[in-house]
Amino acid sequence: MSEPMPQRGDYRHFQPIITRWHDNDVYGHVNNVTYYSFFDTAVNTYLIEQGGLDIHGGEVVGFVVSSACDYFASIAFPERVEIGLRVGKLGNSSVQYELAVFKTGEADACAAGRFVHVFVDRASNQPVPIPPVLRAALEHLLVA
Repeated sequence: MSEPMPQRGDYRHFQPIITRWHDNDVYGHVNNVTYYSFFDTAVNTYLIEQGGLDIHGGEVVGFVVSSACDYFASIAFPERVEIGLRVGKLGNSSVQYELAVFKTGEADACAAGRFVHVFVDRASNQPVPIPPVLRAALEHLLVA
């Protein structure tokens, strides 16, 4: 791997997550697809709480158009983890989130991922500029 291991200090916001019994797979660790659920939970919690996103009735919604994850160490139920969140790129209608999974209190990430949201008009599914309040919340997470 050419990039350094993601560190806790690289992220601007943290969302605690408690692993669940059914997150483990037959190999005894959290299954890879569950990490995407962690990422979605961290991002959407932030957007709702900090950016005022109305997921039920708002005119604008975010669609995931790209995602990826790299795994460095396993986690398993019952562990408490924290999802580090930052913004790597912020466009007119899109944002690229960069995320990492940390065991509570540990500096090194167990996994690092990224995904892109394109914000669209709920009725037409056409891209729209990110609303100002939401943009301000995302700018708070923006890294150089």
